[in-house]
Amino acid sequence: MGSETFRTQLGPLLLIASIFLLNFTARIIAAPLLPTIEKDLGIGHGDAGSLFLFLSIGYFISLLGSGYISSRITHRKTIAVSAIAVGTALSLISFSESLFAMRCCVFVLGVSAGIYLPSGITTVTSLVNPRHWGKAVAIHELAPNLSFILTPLLAEMLLHWFKWRTILYFIGMVSVIMGIVFSKLGKGGNFLGEAPNFSSIKKIFRIPAFWILIALFSLAITSTLGVYNMLPLYLVTEHGMSLDWANSLVGTSRISTLGMAFLGGWATDRFGPKPIMIGAFFVTGILTLLIGMVSTPWIAAIVFLQPVLAVCFYPAGFAALSIISSPENRNMAISLTIPVAFVLGGGIVPALIGVMADNGCFSLGISLSGALIMTGFFLLYFFKPEQKGIEN
Repeated sequence: MGSETFRTQLGPLLLIASIFLLNFTARIIAAPLLPTIEKDLGIGHGDAGSLFLFLSIGYFISLLGSGYISSRITHRKTIAVSAIAVGTALSLISFSESLFAMRCCVFVLGVSAGIYLPSGITTVTSLVNPRHWGKAVAIHELAPNLSFILTPLLAEMLLHWFKWRTILYFIGMVSVIMGIVFSKLGKGGNFLGEAPNFSSIKKIFRIPAFWILIALFSLAITSTLGVYNMLPLYLVTEHGMSLDWANSLVGTSRISTLGMAFLGGWATDRFGPKPIMIGAFFVTGILTLLIGMVSTPWIAAIVFLQPVLAVCFYPAGFAALSIISSPENRNMAISLTIPVAFVLGGGIVPALIGVMADNGCFSLGISLSGALIMTGFFLLYFFKPEQKGIEN
């Protein structure tokens, strides 16, 4: 499969990435709306942070069971079902009138979103030659990086004319429409996934590198999604920024990640996953630590720098996961890795930051997250996949 074939797959890859864009946007849209949601529902920082925990629990359960769905309806149909379900769940959240109702609907959103990723990655890697996996995954990873930019800016713009409920409903309907479009026009993934079974799980569990990748993905999600979820609220409450300015800062700070995701994909193909991940954790950990330490005049600069290398982890991380697994159980390897990582990095971390914020330690919570991210730098020295063909 030559470079010409890779170019012919750009259209299908971009369509899959657009589904992932809406999937990811649905999961992070609450972050730039959080100050408004807090006021409307009359809840504190801890309760607001708990929404991400309920989302991650639903995501965790769904990811673990995603193989049962893709093994029955193919990866392609799983992607379409996820998009439609995500849109429906997001629309239901817009009608929530209490914290309890919102937690329930957010949990359903997590369940709906979770079945996408294993089938999405498996479909992406099935479309191109393994030597192009880094670039293909980088295109796929454009979705979360673009969402990190557009979501706060979109929220800021729409809040001038609409309530947060209307914004959620609008995004939900777009996701439903895209799910229908993909079911008609999408390519790739026309094969069944592997349902979880003891034999395959045992085989994956025997790979030492797999356990390290679980920890690394947890730290990577902490550095991007975990910190991002609480960042607008942190800038508003601790640094006195207006919500408009905080969302603009957080959104524009992610612009550089678009190019860095491609650079990370290219570098992964050129040098292997390990050195890319080492650099990402070291730099991102230090910068996250500084977000919680610097004074207001410096905060904007650090917020801009923090995500630059963080996104380079994902092309390398998913390439590493693809290499240590076979095509048949690749979706299962992802299904076993991402749930734990998402609960830890995208759920528990922001929830704990919220609890610390209620106790007057918002800055300390952010800084401790940075210290945690830095442990990935040291953990990578034990990352030695046995499979032939991976750079050590």
